[in-house]
Amino acid sequence: MGLTLVSGFLLTALLAEPTQAAPGDAKRGREIVANRQVGLCLLCHSAPIPEERFQGNLAPDLAGAGSRWTTEQLRQRIKDSSAINPDTIMPSYNKTEGLTRVAPAQAGKPILSEQQIEDVVAYLSTLREARK
Repeated sequence: MGLTLVSGFLLTALLAEPTQAAPGDAKRGREIVANRQVGLCLLCHSAPIPEERFQGNLAPDLAGAGSRWTTEQLRQRIKDSSAINPDTIMPSYNKTEGLTRVAPAQAGKPILSEQQIEDVVAYLSTLREARK
């Protein structure tokens, strides 16, 4: 198991490995990021999705994400960002244990499936240019 130091936090490379999912589809990933009922990404992030209004500004702009982070780092941030930053406000999209304030209907269930995570990672990896 490899460890990488990222912004002062240790990132466990083992957690960033893809699991059981097929290779991600960037088109499906974009749909997940844009969908306010599925990923909720645009609640906090802005992204180069001009047709979606009222994008967030609490978290980093997703434009250029593919040049700022590796595929493994993107995957880790989506699966469980608290492994990188314990104080993050970003939800753990794949973690199901050790969480607080989870709706009873959602208990024990990930927010996104492994395949959806791979799709989002594929989309974010295509975002190579930061906004000017």
